[in-house]
Amino acid sequence: MGAFLATRAAWRDERGIRRATTVRAGAVDLASNDYLGLARDPRVVRAGHTALDRYGAGARASRVVTGTTTAHEELEAEICSLTGASSALVFSSGFAANVGAITALGGPDLLLVLDAHVHASIHDAARLSKSVVSFVPHGDVDAVRSALAGRTEGRALVVVESVYSVLGDVADLAALAAVCADHDATLLVDEAHGIGVLGAGRGGVHAAGLAGADHVLVTATMSKALGAQGGAVLGPSALREHLVNTARTFIFDTGLTPAAAASASQACRIIAADSALVGRLHANADVIAQECGIARAAGPVQSIPCPSAEVARVAADRAGERGVLVGCFRPPSVPDGISRVRLTACAGLGLDEVRAAAEIVRAEFAAACAAEGTDSAPSARSGGAAPSLGSDPTATPTESRQRAPGARR
Repeated sequence: MGAFLATRAAWRDERGIRRATTVRAGAVDLASNDYLGLARDPRVVRAGHTALDRYGAGARASRVVTGTTTAHEELEAEICSLTGASSALVFSSGFAANVGAITALGGPDLLLVLDAHVHASIHDAARLSKSVVSFVPHGDVDAVRSALAGRTEGRALVVVESVYSVLGDVADLAALAAVCADHDATLLVDEAHGIGVLGAGRGGVHAAGLAGADHVLVTATMSKALGAQGGAVLGPSALREHLVNTARTFIFDTGLTPAAAASASQACRIIAADSALVGRLHANADVIAQECGIARAAGPVQSIPCPSAEVARVAADRAGERGVLVGCFRPPSVPDGISRVRLTACAGLGLDEVRAAAEIVRAEFAAACAAEGTDSAPSARSGGAAPSLGSDPTATPTESRQRAPGARR
């Protein structure tokens, strides 16, 4: 094992893609997913404190044993109220929600159609689901239609994200739902980056008029715009009952900490009551895109395409040294040639603060490009293939039909 670990570490070092867990504080934060600034909102924090005193530090058991509390039930009710869903089941994380839902619905009689840019959790779920898997080009509704029209499996599940986390672009949910309806398929929308962002904060599915539709399911996370922790699957009550009995990441996992559930519930109430909060998020995203000279993405994430992984790393590091935290997407999170500096808007920051921070990032990006002898105009690299967030650092999804590893015929 030691030799294997050393070999893989050397491989990462050669490519300049070693990661680390580092405390990054005391700076303007354009890197986190706390889109609405609710993680430190006194009302959200106070709700967590109250639940901590009432329920203790943890859920103590699986939710099918003694791990379900009224805090969990309240969160399920609040997320349904916010999004218009008919029922919800709360998991310990968004990752667990995606894996739990897809594996519980999967099987050799299911065709799983995945947009090429879906999150790593969905890739892992596909591998575990024992389903037939078809990857389609990003955002290509016609490709989804073709995959469904040619299927031989009895069931089909199309999985997309409402807002994609690297490019910040949005899925055409109305068109995808119509295609799924035409081909007797179910649409699963990962709203990790959509709730609190689209449709006055109620999410992309609600904005598209699809809330409560029988053939549209939703997964969500509480750790981004809601500022807390946890995940959820939203859909009809029959789905919830099925997941309680079959989703392994629900049954065999300790329940979400009640304090996190209570904080997320309060965040839902705040979003529902304060439409101006989402407006401030988008105003800050406008400023970031303008100052960085890039096209405005629909979501909070505004990313600068980079000529190399090294430029992305250097620009992000130097911005951090100047007090601005930004994300850095490079292999293996994205394929070679798709590295980006990722700036995330937050409603909790003032416009002037965001403008000054974005100017620093743009300057450090230009300096990193100059040091490498490459063009610093973002438009020069604005097109091309976009990232896949598959978990295998040496492979990316192909636009082909394949049987997931472990699938049975």
